[in-house]
Amino acid sequence: MSILIFADQAQGKIKKAALEAIQYGAKVAEQLGTTATALVLGPVDAAELTALGNYGAQKVLHAADARLHEVESIVYTKAIAEAAEKEGSKVIIFPHNFDGKAIAPRVSARLKAGLVAGAISYPDTSNGFVVKKNVFSGKAFANINITSEKKVIAIIPNTFPVAPGTATATVEAFSPAISDADFKVKVVRTETVSGDIPLTEAEIIVSGGRGMKGPENWGILEDLAKSLGAATASSRPVADAGWRPHHEHVGQTGLTVRPNLYIAVGISGAIQHLAGVNGSKVIVVINKDPEAPFFKAADYGIVGDAFEVVPKLTEAVKKLKS
Repeated sequence: MSILIFADQAQGKIKKAALEAIQYGAKVAEQLGTTATALVLGPVDAAELTALGNYGAQKVLHAADARLHEVESIVYTKAIAEAAEKEGSKVIIFPHNFDGKAIAPRVSARLKAGLVAGAISYPDTSNGFVVKKNVFSGKAFANINITSEKKVIAIIPNTFPVAPGTATATVEAFSPAISDADFKVKVVRTETVSGDIPLTEAEIIVSGGRGMKGPENWGILEDLAKSLGAATASSRPVADAGWRPHHEHVGQTGLTVRPNLYIAVGISGAIQHLAGVNGSKVIVVINKDPEAPFFKAADYGIVGDAFEVVPKLTEAVKKLKS
């Protein structure tokens, strides 16, 4: 029996969230006295595959079928379930990202497996198989005991730190029994954001709200983000107003992020926004309104005009790095 980890890829590159899932799966395998096998679907360079050993995968099953280049959840579900049967896997690990959210529940249903989506802990096997997850938008925790023989766990990205080793994995070709008839959805175009750090994988995020007064003022946030090696984000009103693209919108109706550092500039801190960012390890709020609700959730707060504070902060970061 091997722990199976779904390692998703984009444009032939393994995602950061997948590396976290592999390392998590390797820890679970160690806990249960077994091995960790990563599953990669779609064309990926051989060097990328063997390097997954650095994160704890002893073996990599690779389906190089070009038809699997784009994620199609129904087809991926069939392939992953087949891989689980092949490996005799009782535990299947997913990253709880866009791909994992679409596929993990389907795999769970297909294998009649219990599912914990959004796990934030390693399983406690002292009395069952208990996994902790966030509930009520991160305001509480639930400890869920998976009692089924097969178990599916999807872990929240940026929850478990990754510390690469120096091992290599053996790569084994895998040819799932899929046909052209299985592809019921055809991807006609894929639009990707290039040159930016994906928000769901960013360790530092600089985010702006209506307090920035307009899109023409975003340059100071971009300068700060560049100095920190951070991604940029925004509140929903900013995205709805067309100041920033919608893929930067974080919150209950946008992306949920868990960076090591979240800097909120000119954002009041409505409950809908907090629901998407309260998993951040450190939150810094910059707002000239001392009564802004966001200060209650902040680890550090600066009461001041963003147009004075942010450039000084950028200057200080650059000076520190030099």
